[in-house]
Amino acid sequence: MTERVTADMWFDPLCPWAWITSRWLLEVEQVRDVDIRFHVMSLSVLNEGRDLPEEYQDLMVKGWGPVRVCIAVEQAHGAEALAKLYTAMGTRIHLGKEELGRDMLVGALTDIGLDPALADAAESTQYDDALRASHEAGMRPVGTEVGTPVVHAPGPDGGQVAFFGPVITPAPKGEAAGRLWDGVLLVSSTPGFYELKRTREQGPIFD
Repeated sequence: MTERVTADMWFDPLCPWAWITSRWLLEVEQVRDVDIRFHVMSLSVLNEGRDLPEEYQDLMVKGWGPVRVCIAVEQAHGAEALAKLYTAMGTRIHLGKEELGRDMLVGALTDIGLDPALADAAESTQYDDALRASHEAGMRPVGTEVGTPVVHAPGPDGGQVAFFGPVITPAPKGEAAGRLWDGVLLVSSTPGFYELKRTREQGPIFD
């Protein structure tokens, strides 16, 4: 029997593409011998000091709150609680189209049975050092020219691989999810391989 391995994904709850990738990875967990572990990165950290359109700058300001709360929950309650919070936040943000404010944060915390007062972390810099450390751990192997999702996983030869993506829509289900996982690991573990890309012709599909 193949030994189960752990793959790690870094997410920012704002990103719809990361949300879809995360749902694909949960499908992969069911059809391959891999356990998925979630971590926090921050598009607000990534884009500090960059010249951005005004609308995106406003989004980056709003983006600090959710990731700070994610880190606060991870520190207080561990990785399993973080994964549950990500699902609760993503459901509200991407499926429910809720605004990125305190009501969403309190609602997501309440959904998973945690103290809604943890939403106070959104307005505090207390967790910023831990947030930046988590962000750095995820981005270091892939560089700063990409965003989220970022995945670190054992490759076919046992060595660690790290990559941005895959950017997909909708998330494959069942064995189709497993086949994509196999292919992603194969290409990302090839020495000197950097990029496959084509123009996106449709927006995120959350089915």
